[in-house]
Amino acid sequence: MMRMIGAALVVLCLLPACQRDENFTPDGLPGRGITVDDAVDGLAVGHRLMAAGEYDLALRAYFRAAAEQGPGVDVLSAIGSANLRLGRLGQAESLLRRALEADGSFVPALNNLGVVMVERQRWGEARHLFQTAFALDSGRSTEIRENLRLAIANLEDSGYTSKNNYNFALVRRGNGRFLLLSTP
Repeated sequence: MMRMIGAALVVLCLLPACQRDENFTPDGLPGRGITVDDAVDGLAVGHRLMAAGEYDLALRAYFRAAAEQGPGVDVLSAIGSANLRLGRLGQAESLLRRALEADGSFVPALNNLGVVMVERQRWGEARHLFQTAFALDSGRSTEIRENLRLAIANLEDSGYTSKNNYNFALVRRGNGRFLLLSTP
C-alpha cells in the first residue's frame, strides 16, 4: 500500500513537468523568449551554439535543420558560417556561394563570404562583398562597416594601387622565354 501511494506521488509530481510550457528557457535566464517549439528548431539551436562558441555542435544542429527544412539560404549560410569558424575556408566559401546563388541579397552570407576572402587575402573581392552587404543593410551593422574599412585599408596597403608608378618592360630572352623588368 505504501509503495502504491509513493508511486502515485511520484506520478503526480512528474505530471506538471510533462505539460507544455510556452515560457520555457533552456538556460533558465529570464527574457530569452524561446518556446518549446524554438528549442527543437535546428537553426535556432545552431545559432545559440555559435554564440556560445560551440562550432562543432552548431554545425550538427545546422545539418539537422538542413535535413528537416531543406538546403535553403538560411541553412546554407549557417553551415558555411560554422565552417568558417572551424577554419574550413574551402567548404565555407562553396556553401556561402551556394547560399548567394539562392539569394544574392542575403546580407549574412555576403558578409561571411567577405570574411572568407579576407582570410584568403583577396582584398578586392572582399571589398566588393562588404560594400554590397553594407548597401543592402543600409549601413546599420557596425560589424559590416568595420569589415569594409579593413578590406579597403588592406587593399590600399597591398601594393596594387595606382600609387606605384612602375614601368614594366617585357624582354624576350629567346625560344619562348621572357623576362619582366620593372623600373620605378
